[in-house]
Amino acid sequence: MFGNSDFMDQISKKTSVRPDELLKLANSVSNANLQDEETVRQLIKDVAKLANKEVTKEKEDQIVEAIVKNDMPMDFASLAKMFNKK
Repeated sequence: MFGNSDFMDQISKKTSVRPDELLKLANSVSNANLQDEETVRQLIKDVAKLANKEVTKEKEDQIVEAIVKNDMPMDFASLAKMFNKK
């Protein structure tokens, strides 16, 4: 998915997440059934753990609802914005 090591290095520097962890996450997202609530909840937990961010139950519910109902674009920028909203 990500062949450019410079690109991965830039992401790693900005996020403090190792490139192999980013690849693992990207693979899990690309293979995930995003219509399944349990799968989406697990992905949210995985992303939160990697990002070292706490996600409240309320925020998790909002993210799950948006993803399962296809009410949100599925890209890293959109997900990051949702995680950072207070």
